[in-house]
Amino acid sequence: MKLIIGLGNPGEKYKNTRHNLGFMVVDELANQLNLKFKYNINFKADIIETLIGDEKVIIVKPLTYMNLSGEAVSKIFNYYKVDEEDMIVVVDDLALDVGRVRLREFGSDGGHNGLKNIDKHLPDIKYKRIRIGIGESTLPHVDHYVLGTFAKSEEKTIKEAILDSVDALKYFIENKPYLDIMTQYNTQNK
Repeated sequence: MKLIIGLGNPGEKYKNTRHNLGFMVVDELANQLNLKFKYNINFKADIIETLIGDEKVIIVKPLTYMNLSGEAVSKIFNYYKVDEEDMIVVVDDLALDVGRVRLREFGSDGGHNGLKNIDKHLPDIKYKRIRIGIGESTLPHVDHYVLGTFAKSEEKTIKEAILDSVDALKYFIENKPYLDIMTQYNTQNK
């Protein structure tokens, strides 16, 4: 079983913001697989539960807002009894150049509040991550930057990063060794 989580904030107001890159990636994955999210009130999340080949796949968009993502993620993780090596979280990253994709087997929250909250609710779990660069904040308040939209000049780069991330997720679903996926996408994005 694979658990794929894209982080973001719910609602039209946040739909195309930098902080919603995780949502954008899992939306594109769902689109490519011809699947639709359904709201689950118990998990406070939009969820897809499907079978791809022989692999059960759960795709999630927590609707708790970014800073409370761990509330939904921990409920889902525990309900489905997912192995930690089968969980992956897709997030935006201020420390990476715009459009740079970096895969990690585990690691720190890197100052990302969504990851920080997941770590708070699942402190002993080492889960995989796909981080997508949004570049350093150009505004005095970081929250204004992450809740802003991409510049026109960044849109093509971001679209490519979303597609690369979806491809990496498909390999993850197919059980390709994660180190091989990391090597392919981390090298490709240098």
